Amino acid sequence: MKAANTLMIQGTTSDAGKSTLVAGLCRSFARRGIRVAPFKPQNMALNSAVAADGGEIGRAQAVQAQACRIPSSHDMNPVLLKPNTDTGAQVIIQGYAIESMDACRFHDYKSVAKKAVLDSYARLCESYTTILVEGAGSPAEINLRENDIANMGFAEAVDCPVILVADIDRGGVFAHLIGTLALLSSSEQERIIGFVINRFRGDIALLQSGLDWLEKETGKPVLGVLPYLHGLHLEAEDAITTQQVDKTLETLQVIVPVLPRISNHTDFDPLRLHPQVNLQFIGLHETPPSADLIILPGSKSVCADLTALRQAGWESAILRHLRYGGRVLGICGGFQMLGHCIDDPLGLEGDGITGLGLLDIKTTLAPEKTLRNVSGHLTLDNAVVSGYEIHAGVSQGKGLNNPLIQFEDYTDGARSTDNQIFGTYLHGIFESPSASNALLRWAGLERPTTPDYQALRESDLERLADTIDQYLDLNLIGNLVQRISVKGES
Repeated sequence: MKAANTLMIQGTTSDAGKSTLVAGLCRSFARRGIRVAPFKPQNMALNSAVAADGGEIGRAQAVQAQACRIPSSHDMNPVLLKPNTDTGAQVIIQGYAIESMDACRFHDYKSVAKKAVLDSYARLCESYTTILVEGAGSPAEINLRENDIANMGFAEAVDCPVILVADIDRGGVFAHLIGTLALLSSSEQERIIGFVINRFRGDIALLQSGLDWLEKETGKPVLGVLPYLHGLHLEAEDAITTQQVDKTLETLQVIVPVLPRISNHTDFDPLRLHPQVNLQFIGLHETPPSADLIILPGSKSVCADLTALRQAGWESAILRHLRYGGRVLGICGGFQMLGHCIDDPLGLEGDGITGLGLLDIKTTLAPEKTLRNVSGHLTLDNAVVSGYEIHAGVSQGKGLNNPLIQFEDYTDGARSTDNQIFGTYLHGIFESPSASNALLRWAGLERPTTPDYQALRESDLERLADTIDQYLDLNLIGNLVQRISVKGES
């Protein structure tokens, strides 16, 4: 397969900056009029999104599509793994879940998954002139090299060049780069056209001797050193981000328990960045601090996570919180936990479990997922709201007669009779300023002023692209790749 107009970004470690670099390059190229699209052959993440075409993809690829100023597609992330145990994951192929597999079985399945990867890549090549590919983890994970579709296996299959990025903020950046290079085959080493060093703080003059040594030692150029961008926010692929903005005096206290299989915790990024909200992620075995609002987040293993929540004493903490007048919100799996029970007749997660009994609903787990992007109004203040649903359960019960959200042809969620407890399947509920303001008032914040989250994301993508343009040698990258013009398209 010809790798025309394709450049791959691989990292020395997870969280080295691959997603960020791809997003920045996507926006930088899009600003030049280049028809560019992101692509990640294989992703392992519990933060996902519903693409514009209805399939499920990694959250990072949805953000990268926004950076390209194009609709997202399931082809941008054809293989998505969502861990549901320490040794297994749900396997999603081209946007739709097929089944759960343990690690060994998926290793054998990769030859089948590779066909989906190459088919999706080929379709993107038909629609876009440039494809920016993000690797996964590190290409030097030698135990995963056989039938690799995530890193060098893909690069070799489509014959594309690779940039290797490393995070200097972690320490040992030269060891990371040299060590990774040493563990690659000779053909893979030749495929790497240069290095990018990410998250540098300080005077570049103090780093220059190291850069000179690296280029002399490897014969490959350093294509740029990106500075540490304080306050930059792009949704995390998986790791929980705790960085917050400066808070005002009027602050609402919000806590979120960190479930073992917490998913779509990007739901809380708008609150984490909100100047009037102090949002804290609390480990299950930490003592829950006093709060105005407890939010039960989404989960990839609802029954197991509810068991873990109970064993850690959170059920009694939630009941005590409600007795003192606090508010509770459940999102997706957290919504299901609030009901009387979660039935699992097909044994998808086990035997089912008794719920917290705080909302008059019951949920039955099902193999087919609901995947949709939706918009409507809260039944609270008639506030406009939009977001997406990703869930594999159907909820029923009288509690649904008092819904939280009214969509065009159906309702979602539930409100308790005393109005202390809300539940919803809608992810992204705090991204809509009007909905966020209404929910924060309900939770106890008298005069909420919610920032425009979409505008914040756009501003950070522009800031990232400005940094890419300033600190990366895009002309050298274009010359090394040869097929990619960074001057734009007519």
